[in-house]
Amino acid sequence: MEKIFRNLIPYWKSVIIIIALLVLQALCDLALPQYTSDIIDVGIQNAGVKYSIPQAVTEADFKSAQIFMTKKQAAAWVSSYSMEDGIYRLRLKKEKDIKNLENELIVPIIINYRMPEEEKEAFLKMAQAGAVTDEMIADMQSEADKMVEAAGESMVYSMGATFAKQCAENAGLDMKRLQTGYLLAAGGKMVLLALLMTVAAVLVTLFASRVAAGVGMTLRSNVFHKVVGFSNTELDKFSTASLITRCTNDVQQIQMVTVMLLRMVAYAPIIGIGGIIKVIETGSHMEWVIALAVLLIMAFVLVLMSVAMPKFKLMQTLVDKVNLVSREILTGLSVIRAFGREKKEEERFDEANRELTKTNLFTNRVMTFMMPGMTLIMNGIMILIVWVSAHHIDAGNMQVGAMTAFMTYAMQIVMSFLMLTMLSIMLPRAAVAAERIDEVIKTESSVKEIQDAQATDTHNGVVSFNNVSFRYPNAEENVLEGIDFKAEPGKVTAIIGSTGCGKSTLVNLIPRLYDVSEGSITVDGVDVRNMKIHDLRGMIGFVPQKAVLFSGTIESNIKFSDSQASDEVMVNAARIAQAEEFIEEKPGKYKERIAQGGANVSGGQKQRLSIARAIAKNPKIYVFDDSFSALDLKTDAALRKALLSAVQDSTMIIVAQRVSTIIHAEQIIVLDEGRIVGKGTHRELLQNCEVYQQIAHSQLSEKELQQAEKEVQ
Repeated sequence: MEKIFRNLIPYWKSVIIIIALLVLQALCDLALPQYTSDIIDVGIQNAGVKYSIPQAVTEADFKSAQIFMTKKQAAAWVSSYSMEDGIYRLRLKKEKDIKNLENELIVPIIINYRMPEEEKEAFLKMAQAGAVTDEMIADMQSEADKMVEAAGESMVYSMGATFAKQCAENAGLDMKRLQTGYLLAAGGKMVLLALLMTVAAVLVTLFASRVAAGVGMTLRSNVFHKVVGFSNTELDKFSTASLITRCTNDVQQIQMVTVMLLRMVAYAPIIGIGGIIKVIETGSHMEWVIALAVLLIMAFVLVLMSVAMPKFKLMQTLVDKVNLVSREILTGLSVIRAFGREKKEEERFDEANRELTKTNLFTNRVMTFMMPGMTLIMNGIMILIVWVSAHHIDAGNMQVGAMTAFMTYAMQIVMSFLMLTMLSIMLPRAAVAAERIDEVIKTESSVKEIQDAQATDTHNGVVSFNNVSFRYPNAEENVLEGIDFKAEPGKVTAIIGSTGCGKSTLVNLIPRLYDVSEGSITVDGVDVRNMKIHDLRGMIGFVPQKAVLFSGTIESNIKFSDSQASDEVMVNAARIAQAEEFIEEKPGKYKERIAQGGANVSGGQKQRLSIARAIAKNPKIYVFDDSFSALDLKTDAALRKALLSAVQDSTMIIVAQRVSTIIHAEQIIVLDEGRIVGKGTHRELLQNCEVYQQIAHSQLSEKELQQAEKEVQ
């Protein structure tokens, strides 16, 4: 949860606005049941008479009401009325003043209302005879106070309103008009509250959606920028499929939970606490029913979560697996078809899919018990409330409207806990997703730029390996060991060796895709670890072993290395890379669309465009990692010839499998099991390097070797 809440910090202003709107929505929501109760108790049962203080009183009722009042209370009663046409009419207009008078006189009014007529007449005769004192009346009111406390505030004021209604009827007021006016006023207020609540809910949804979208955008951006800065070590650790899932599915889980947190979960405690306060104010003494409902809901949810939680944690891993299998199948579809493996791969995908589906179905089946269970609990609570309330109503301690309000408040409290349980469905997956995203964000790249990195002014492109050894993380043995050579500008340094001998690993160390384990690599005399990574990679034109093209156009792919490159530079790079011929044959030429991954061009065309991209950058160091393998010998020779004449001032490092590709190199490094076993020209290595001799004789005939030797001379 802490990781999820931490994402909301940048949006604290919006969160405060959302909470304020939720409070407003809750106030409206909590006010509606009271209006419903008032419509039943006041508008229907009491004909619209709201207060215990009557609006109009006959002279007889006016004097009768005073017999249970102290002298001070009687003075307040008399001063609040004026005589008009034989009827005493209330002079107070402000609701506050009426309420204060009601609070002062409610006890004597209740005594007057509840006392039988015979006893009332007897007491009146005693009062007229002077046998009633303020002390006697105070004692009567003290006894009545106990009844008031037992009956509850709502019931007491309702009895007082019944007294006021009786007085108003005796005074000849139009009760139907009074009732209609009250019902229209109360209904109008309810409509306004409902509209205000709707506006607040819409605004909460709007702000919550904006915040959630912002959180999702920020997380995706943070993960993406972190991944872009990873070295190959971290990319190997997480896997591409997992990183894609973390950046999409995991972020979506957090985004959905964020909306729920702001819209529902934040609302739950507000409406729950407000509902509890309102329940206490009803004076129904049935708070234990709410406590019972909450305990039942919590117990029910805990049982469901204990069963479903382990499966929720497993689900994200299974999504990774489905993503991985899907990606492998789609990427290797042509190979799968070539070997007739469609059925087997369908079975492999089906296995991963079924495993995820099985887990999903299990959690969903567990969660299907939630709504029926909650409905059963809520309906059971409703029956309990009606049953208990019926006894209170029968005893005269509660009104029907109060029961209705209590039921509504009870449902609001129960629903608030139900909202919290909704979070329990999504929170486990979101918590796992947040953990996975946090793992990526907190992972530091093994290739770091030091704080006082050197910005070199010298850009000659001299690359020097000084007793370099390298070992992959968690590996037991070195992949490269004791590598020592220098590559200089204007010269071609070629690296050759058997498959798996470490050629690609070696050139990956130059742009710091990995960092050396021992020794050092320098460029123009500066250790690459002490250089700014941007400066280092800005000097290198790297063509990877697997040609990579991006969706766009031929132009955008060639200019990928330098977006400011002119069209002249682009065309020249394509010409050197021997790509101009097939580009000109395209209908759109340089504007021709390139599909994702270069799916609409051949392997050789991909390689040539990748080479053109490096040439357009005009770097000081060229690194070709087996980048000519898909070219025919004629194109290979033409490309190398054009390349050598165009980049004479740059250092060129070529990794190759074919001897014919590197035969003219000024320096050939022969690798075998991660060690240099030969170094020199083609002619020198044929004389003194057994490994090179084996490679050369396996690829070229004696006649071709002799011809090649003549060309070198």
